[in-house]
Amino acid sequence: MWLKSSFGRRKTSLEQLGELETELMERAWAHREVTVRDVYNEMHQRLAYTTLMTTLDRLYRKGLLRRRREGKAYFYSAALTEQQYRESLTGHFFEMVLHDSENSSAILSRFVEAVSETDEEMLEKLDEIVKAKRKKLSRSE
Repeated sequence: MWLKSSFGRRKTSLEQLGELETELMERAWAHREVTVRDVYNEMHQRLAYTTLMTTLDRLYRKGLLRRRREGKAYFYSAALTEQQYRESLTGHFFEMVLHDSENSSAILSRFVEAVSETDEEMLEKLDEIVKAKRKKLSRSE
């Protein structure tokens, strides 16, 4: 996902991810640990060793990967599960919507439009969630 915080507190795990960073994160989630050599062996026809090394280091500095040194090699592992990362992105997205009062209505409208275009059942679930939340809020007043 490609989100970048533009307000308030900075969330390093939600820095903008490029295509290669996303691909490397997917490999980290698929394997317990990866080294630059492991990734290079799979991707050497497309990318240089140093490019992969730099990108893995960048993901480490962003807080998305952990690393441990063994001899001269670093072993990288995901700092968050893919599910945790997606939940963070979702929360970050809604935080952005809530802080952008000028565009929040347009963003929410587009979201509902996108849901209705792809999944009518999901639109019904969304409607049920909104109704349940309204009912809960009216009871607590």
